[in-house]
Amino acid sequence: MDPNVAEDKAEAPPRPQEETAKCRQIIDGARAVFLAQGFDAASMGEIARQAGVSKGTLYVYFESKEELFAVVAREACKTQAETLLALDPDDHDVEAVLTRLGQGYARFLSQPGLMSPIRTVISISERMPAIGKMFYETGPAVAVATLRSYLEAQVAAGYLAIDDCEVAAAQFLDSCRATIFKRLLFNTGDLPTEAHIIHVVGIAVCAFLAAYRSDPEAKAAGPRSI
Repeated sequence: MDPNVAEDKAEAPPRPQEETAKCRQIIDGARAVFLAQGFDAASMGEIARQAGVSKGTLYVYFESKEELFAVVAREACKTQAETLLALDPDDHDVEAVLTRLGQGYARFLSQPGLMSPIRTVISISERMPAIGKMFYETGPAVAVATLRSYLEAQVAAGYLAIDDCEVAAAQFLDSCRATIFKRLLFNTGDLPTEAHIIHVVGIAVCAFLAAYRSDPEAKAAGPRSI
């Protein structure tokens, strides 16, 4: 902790556990600083300035920069899960479901500025493995588990034939970001166009259904044009 705020913190009330408007103000300020400067270059002083609060107030809510970054990263993961993973197990139009999911996932990854926190998590996860674990378990792992559950329902209903739904789910999500994610992660090239996203996801869906659709006649005919 910054020694300059020790006196302020000693006189501060106990840290509130519930989110307040002030807490939200701090989280939003921290997100802006982390996106602009990365984790290592960001300071609690700069976060306080960006959020419009004193450093003493900042430390009332968050004890460290690591804790703040974990909250920002967790919120990003939660937003992804809530936005993309509303899958109805009773919707047996697998092609349409996977197309919506795949395109939404690719668009989510293609948001301007999204790669910055991902790069930050990668860069600090070796020395702060708890943050890397949290990011994975509340983001990528949730996506795979949710899709796996949907696929298992379709296998049980006879629409798909899959031996390992977890692997199939992970493979599908990975294929939807082919030629997109790594270019963005390594900051090379422009954001993908909508046409490119549709093209990539269309291939991913076709390959998935060719491998796992259970109806022999439908499998031989291939998926509908996308």
